[in-house]
Amino acid sequence: MAKQYPLKIIAFTCYNCAYAAADLAGSMRLSYHPAVSIVGIPCTGAVEPAVILNAFEQGIDGVFVAGCLDGECHYKTGNLHARERVRQLRGDLERIGLEPERLEMFQLSAAMGSRFAELVNEFVERIYTLGPSPVRPGLDCGGRKK
Repeated sequence: MAKQYPLKIIAFTCYNCAYAAADLAGSMRLSYHPAVSIVGIPCTGAVEPAVILNAFEQGIDGVFVAGCLDGECHYKTGNLHARERVRQLRGDLERIGLEPERLEMFQLSAAMGSRFAELVNEFVERIYTLGPSPVRPGLDCGGRKK
């Protein structure tokens, strides 16, 4: 991976599973890209589409939502609602000309620290491949500094 620009990625993670997996990854001293800002939330079902769209509007390069495994959501179906919202938002991103690959949903258990680090690093690679967000302040339409 050739670093061409500083990344900005936000991860919305449920406290019960994905946030705990991120914490476990840290306890295991596994490294993942430092450009990922983790935002802990009670449940991925609580992430409003407007919050995700606002992140992209502000020039964030990528967003992922990480929650519980199917059937393991502490709020019963919050992760299912989140997965459907992410699916719909990916379509919305495509319609407005932003690559839908900049948004992803991951499902993890609290015991999956190494998988968390692996998924983050794969997502970072994807975002580097896509290039900086075309709506990032200070960049022209081709992703170059103004």
